[in-house]
Amino acid sequence: MTQPAFPAESTTLLLDGPAGALEVAIDLPEPADARPLLAVVCHPLPTEGGTMHNKVVTMVARALRELGATTVRFNFRGTGGSAGAFDHGKGEREDLRAVVEWARAGHPGHALWLAGFSFGAYVSLSAAAALRPDALISIAPPVAGRGWEFDDIEIPEVPWLVVQGDADEIVDAQSVYDWVDSLPRKPQLVRMVDTSHFFHRKLIDLRGAIQHEVKAWLPPA
Repeated sequence: MTQPAFPAESTTLLLDGPAGALEVAIDLPEPADARPLLAVVCHPLPTEGGTMHNKVVTMVARALRELGATTVRFNFRGTGGSAGAFDHGKGEREDLRAVVEWARAGHPGHALWLAGFSFGAYVSLSAAAALRPDALISIAPPVAGRGWEFDDIEIPEVPWLVVQGDADEIVDAQSVYDWVDSLPRKPQLVRMVDTSHFFHRKLIDLRGAIQHEVKAWLPPA
């Protein structure tokens, strides 16, 4: 199918993706706040109920939109209105690439930030070298015990934020801290005390942490 134009207002639409239709939600900032910035946010594991409507994903997008970004969320293949079937990260990277290429074509002068939560953090980081974003945001990256290989990921030298809850019951927090310590170029790390994987009762704190850490990276309005 013919790709739709990038919308001039917030909406949900279907793109032609590598495995069929991809369901995409675009949310525009308030005109007075708008900056030349696209932020694409990736959702957690589809096989465990993750979608673009996940509350952490929507809060990450809200935090960035309030800073002036145009945010793009999408459902990986086989999720929601997206065609195809789960592909253990490989196909999902291709989904992300298709969304990024479409968004960049609609706003060629905009900076691109990639964000992801849990499995979405893995997908966005593993695609980063090829997509060459201007910044990265990783929320609860599943670096150990979840079947995703982080050791060989090439992370571009761009501003990078990692946010991890100390009481995460799904992603082992200490494994994340050890991984960050092992990296030759370390990201900005925010450790959130008494915070679970899905940031129960901590979503507003997550929003504040993101906005505080990334404000210095914003392109001029």
